Amino acid sequence: MQMSTGFSLFIIGWSFVLVMLMGIGGFFMFRKFLKSMPKQDGKSELDWQDYYIEQTRSMWTDEGLALLNELVEPVPNLFRDVARRSIAAKIGQLALEEKATTITTELIVKGYIIATPKRDHKWLIQHLQKKQIDYTPYERYLQAKS
Repeated sequence: MQMSTGFSLFIIGWSFVLVMLMGIGGFFMFRKFLKSMPKQDGKSELDWQDYYIEQTRSMWTDEGLALLNELVEPVPNLFRDVARRSIAAKIGQLALEEKATTITTELIVKGYIIATPKRDHKWLIQHLQKKQIDYTPYERYLQAKS
């Protein structure tokens, strides 16, 4: 009994797709594994994220949470929660370092700039302009990241 050429090509193509998907999944699992590894201080990046979020949970206002949710809107839905947590942790870290009592728009924008790659900053500027928020005080953070 012989396989047809079309079925053989389907099996080969499907094998490549499976290998590719497993490689992508493995890449993200390995990144998560590296983030969970303890650093010199005994805590991992994920431990520090949880710490900063817990320490600053009461500092967030409804407006601040709404702005954070707007800022992570362009992130694909699958990764949005992870992005929101990492950005919120960076904002919390900045708030604790500055001994802030509430999370302000300035802290949110500054934390977003520090926590995100440079390619996302163009969207941030467009979003701030659309909301009529002056972004000139944050230009020094945008310049420092380059």
